[in-house]
Amino acid sequence: MDKKLLSMLACPVCKGELKLNDDRTELVCYQDAMAFPIREGIPVMIAVEARTLSTDERLDKH
Repeated sequence: MDKKLLSMLACPVCKGELKLNDDRTELVCYQDAMAFPIREGIPVMIAVEARTLSTDERLDKH
């Protein structure tokens, strides 16, 4: 994902910062403990499509 695009995106729930996960398949909001999928290079920024982070993932903030 393009770094410039990533810098313009915000969490649709809290408007906070999103981080690209290690395998580059999700945008993660640690504040809301949600991970938004990236499908075919397009971030899916819909809360109902996001998954909830596990406790381990929440503790392993980057």
